[in-house]
Amino acid sequence: MAFIDYYKVLGIPKTATEKDIKKAYRKLARKYHPDLNPNDKVAEKKFKEINEANEVLSNAENRKKYDTYGEHWQNAEAYEQAKQQQQQQQQQRTYQRQSGNYSEKDFEDIFGNMFGGQDFGRGQRSARFKGQDFNAELQLELKDVYQDHKRTLTVNNKNIRITIPAGVENGQTIKIKGHGGKGVNGGPNGDLYIQFAIKNHSKFKRDKDNLYTNVDLDLYTAMLGGDLMVDTFNGKVKLTIKPETQNGTKVKLKGKGFPKYKKEGQFGDLYITYQLKTPTKLTEKEKELFKQLQKLR
Repeated sequence: MAFIDYYKVLGIPKTATEKDIKKAYRKLARKYHPDLNPNDKVAEKKFKEINEANEVLSNAENRKKYDTYGEHWQNAEAYEQAKQQQQQQQQQRTYQRQSGNYSEKDFEDIFGNMFGGQDFGRGQRSARFKGQDFNAELQLELKDVYQDHKRTLTVNNKNIRITIPAGVENGQTIKIKGHGGKGVNGGPNGDLYIQFAIKNHSKFKRDKDNLYTNVDLDLYTAMLGGDLMVDTFNGKVKLTIKPETQNGTKVKLKGKGFPKYKKEGQFGDLYITYQLKTPTKLTEKEKELFKQLQKLR
């Protein structure tokens, strides 16, 4: 596989800050996301490269390894261990040569066994390494996570069918095991980490499992009481308004909030605040009636 310069993929210099990396990744991820570029193989490939680049460069430790070892950054620890082992074996070889007990095969056996049978004499590598983890951002609307639903994602040129649990929160990350980069020499595949970016264009404000909204209340119903149909997140309900209800009065509808994450059948509460609306464009008759009420008070 040809070497990919992750800095060029994100369009940033090697001196880029963590903030620069995050900004560049989000901009490109939105541009090349498979949901916005259906059946576009070029965009799919670009999206994969962007995620790989972000995975490496957004992690300070991984970035240091990448700057040092390039395309072999995932094997950095093994290389460091090998270097230390080589130094130790070099010292041992010097001693053995001086004592007449040195065996080149002994050195290769010890050095190779450290990598699960890797034959350094012939340059054959059989050490197993876990594949690279991938990171992706999935943008959804609040209504999309009100109930469990399935969605197909394109990762590494493969379609993955996942179930998005109800109640997922904005910024939450879930792991899809084994759907990252392919393992090396038979090693396990990496994992896919999906972070949710949930947009809310509804009239409800969400705070974890609870929802909050304002409901307009006309003056006459507020004073005299009555029934009022109000919206919840999944339909309408009828509320009974008490006489002389004041502006800013809050009521709680138990169990009418948002579903609790991975707690089937459990919901938060809905909090409603009444906003009193005074009548406008009064007729002369209405004005006269209000004046009469004023005198009575």
